Amino acid sequence: MNIRTTKTQWVTALTAVAILSGTVGLLKAADAKPKYTIKEVMEALHKGKENIAKTAAAGNGTKADFDKMVDYYSALPANTPEKGSAESWKEKTTKLLDAAKELQAGKPDAVAHYKEASNCKACHTEHQVKKPKP
Repeated sequence: MNIRTTKTQWVTALTAVAILSGTVGLLKAADAKPKYTIKEVMEALHKGKENIAKTAAAGNGTKADFDKMVDYYSALPANTPEKGSAESWKEKTTKLLDAAKELQAGKPDAVAHYKEASNCKACHTEHQVKKPKP
């Protein structure tokens, strides 16, 4: 065996290891669950008479509020809705996340965009299953 053959074998082996490592990483990413469930997002940001979503829609949110919104809303597009199309869910939740990012960045029309994106009825009508009360 000469040096060139040994070098080629090493390069081939390292390439195979790199490809397998990348494939395993992609498979793990595909199986990864979102950081928060839909319920956790709604409870953290929308639950109660006084909540972060209402405060933000009124134009009174803080940087900490906006950071929390972006953190939680980032999980929504990766979740699966109870009903409705995946395309609609992705569109609505991405729009909501983008509006929260605008608030976080202090963009001029951010509050108006957030109010439009956070239309609870539009999302719930299409994607929420009403559970019977016990």
